[in-house]
Amino acid sequence: MSTCPTVGILLAAGAGRRFGGDKLLAPLHGRALVLHALAALHPAVDRVIAVVRPGAGALADALEQAGAQVVECPRATLGMGHSLACGADHAPPAARLLVSLGDMPAVRPDTIRRVRRALERGAVIVVPTHHGHRGHPVGFAPALQRELTRLVGDQGARALLQRHAADVREIAVDDPGILHDVDTPTDLSETTARALNPAPRAPTDR
Repeated sequence: MSTCPTVGILLAAGAGRRFGGDKLLAPLHGRALVLHALAALHPAVDRVIAVVRPGAGALADALEQAGAQVVECPRATLGMGHSLACGADHAPPAARLLVSLGDMPAVRPDTIRRVRRALERGAVIVVPTHHGHRGHPVGFAPALQRELTRLVGDQGARALLQRHAADVREIAVDDPGILHDVDTPTDLSETTARALNPAPRAPTDR
């Protein structure tokens, strides 16, 4: 296995317009929604870079206090691609990158560790699936870091996955949290609450 670092990029630069405010700081089970996502990511990687939009002082403070390196993306309002590029640009050279979303609080740490292990074993792109549906976090080998730094627009890494479709490795996980993001207060009170309930753990990679 390579000794290159594995860096988690936590995308936390959305405005939360459909939620009606800063959803990432909305309380969930006693702490901010985004801190659930960070808590799952942190133990599975060597460091976490959290990308926020300009002026998100309270969010940045909460993430820093929880142990993330916070990076402000000046062009975050132009789309997720810019935020992801900003995070990849601040990662050390030749790093494995695991991209997580700040509004997905129910992803299990073991799922993230499985994505990391697949990268360590030579996969180029790793995508977890649940019942055949792709989710997050998505892992990228060091060879794709430069391409990630060039992303623009609101498609995130979708174009990159299409361009490297033959290199995508899917891993099936028993983790519905990989599909559950929070867009509205209803998502927070219903869908996410169900996803946070205990369930069988994903099988160990062989």
